[in-house]
Amino acid sequence: MVDTDTPFAAPDLDNIYLAANRLRGVAAHTPLQENLNLSDRYGATIFLKREDLQVVRSYKIRGAYNKMAALSPESLAKGVVCASAGNHAQGVAYACRKMGVKGTIFMPTTTPNQKVKQVKLFGKEYVDVVLTGDTYDDAYFAADQYVQTHDSIFVHPFDDVLVMEGQGTVGLEIFKDANFKIDYLLMAIGGGGLASGVSTVFKQLSPKTKLIGVEPLGSPSMKVSIEAGHVVPLDHIDKFVDGAAVKRVGDTTFEICRRNLDRVLLVPEGKVCTTILQLYNEEAIVAEPAGALTIAALDFLQDEIRGKNVVCLVGGGNNDITRTEEIKERSLLYEGLKHYFIIRFPQRSGAFRDFLNVLGPNDDITRFEYVKKTNRETGPALVGIELKHRDDFEPLIDRMKAQGIVFELVNDKPDLFQFLI
Repeated sequence: MVDTDTPFAAPDLDNIYLAANRLRGVAAHTPLQENLNLSDRYGATIFLKREDLQVVRSYKIRGAYNKMAALSPESLAKGVVCASAGNHAQGVAYACRKMGVKGTIFMPTTTPNQKVKQVKLFGKEYVDVVLTGDTYDDAYFAADQYVQTHDSIFVHPFDDVLVMEGQGTVGLEIFKDANFKIDYLLMAIGGGGLASGVSTVFKQLSPKTKLIGVEPLGSPSMKVSIEAGHVVPLDHIDKFVDGAAVKRVGDTTFEICRRNLDRVLLVPEGKVCTTILQLYNEEAIVAEPAGALTIAALDFLQDEIRGKNVVCLVGGGNNDITRTEEIKERSLLYEGLKHYFIIRFPQRSGAFRDFLNVLGPNDDITRFEYVKKTNRETGPALVGIELKHRDDFEPLIDRMKAQGIVFELVNDKPDLFQFLI
């Protein structure tokens, strides 16, 4: 049972309205669009809140600008600092440019060059980008050290009430634009700033709306924390859904989310990849992994949302084109359309031809390499096979067994898979 009487700093609805006034002319009022294809697929009325169309292609400008606009001129004169490898950095950079404030943005050296260029593009001469360390934690530590020595203001990506109130303006827009009863509202959770701000709006203006937080399966920091009753830092996470993959949620965002959210759903990264490809191919929507997270979650709610009005918050569209092949691969693996085998071919003439004969008419070998580079004649081979239909897998296995082919499926052996693929 959650103690709802313990006082703590939290977003305030009146302040969220104030944030909306600050953001007028800075952040775009993004559209709330009904999506007919998704509505037909799930037997519900699905609306997308298109924050991927925001000026910096994510909602992050809202929180960053609101935080900075609330600071005194004296504080702003000292400059602002943030640590980020993605959307938050772009939001802070754009806010610095709009306000004429000097900003220093710390990013890991592993940040893709495209993202670094975007930050510089949005910030222009107002922003200095410092690449340091290999991880976000390294960049965060460097930013904290800089703040201590320069007396600058740190703009936190999520665990700051002013940042949450800025993100909460997304909720005000959804509520204003919806001329219908919203039964379900889905929003992605990384550190929890967006979910905290938006849920604050809906708990007061639309208390019957079911508020669903969505996290990647490989980074369930909020769900684990809520189940434990306190913030639980995770030792290891899958960073693929980078906009929603954090090891530790905020102390304040945790308190708000556990009080306001009806549920936190976990969605496999592979399902997110399938959704990204569908959105691009069917809707011409370029969604980043965190942006596609809420739409991917619909599969896990389809029985209960039938006939309901559902809003999915598409948080961002900063997808790196260099990740396309990885997205395709993860999607195929999740959908059961790609399988990797270690195959030990007998050392006789025609052994490889026998293997080819077990393939179905639509099966395709996408990878073939000997595991032991110095012993190709007798060593096993790593073989990747792509299927056209999921149901083609069991018949393939049956034919391989009937033919006496010695094989080992790699897909269901995570450690071996990570080592070989």
